Amino acid sequence: MDPSPKDGESAAAAEPSRGGAAPSSGVVVQVREKKGPLRAAIPYMPFPVAVICLFLNTFVPGLGTFVSAFTVLCGARTDLPDRHMCCVFWLNIAAALIQILTAIVMVGWIMSIFWGMDMVILAMLILSHGKGEPALRIMSYCL
Repeated sequence: MDPSPKDGESAAAAEPSRGGAAPSSGVVVQVREKKGPLRAAIPYMPFPVAVICLFLNTFVPGLGTFVSAFTVLCGARTDLPDRHMCCVFWLNIAAALIQILTAIVMVGWIMSIFWGMDMVILAMLILSHGKGEPALRIMSYCL
């Protein structure tokens, strides 16, 4: 049995048979989240619109998701670039209906709040990457 490396030792120093690779060298691993069609249909909206949709989803389940469906028709992009905007619009309407119909048993209300939080996260992602300007211009014409 090989003894395990002590707290102060690195894994590279414990195994000299690996070719003496420096501890700072490594492999870059990229992780991508696999999204279903309903989750991928959430539009990338300007931050204020996303916050309004979160507020609406918190107090009236599905209403913010219903409003976000119309932002797709105004040009908001989604993670479904290969689908037509009308298809993405109807996917968002379907998500809103699921949230409204299952709100009776609290599942839809919780789903609606998480959906609104995802909208805000996607809006913050646009702002952090600096890609929000074209979306803001398109949405300002619609609002």
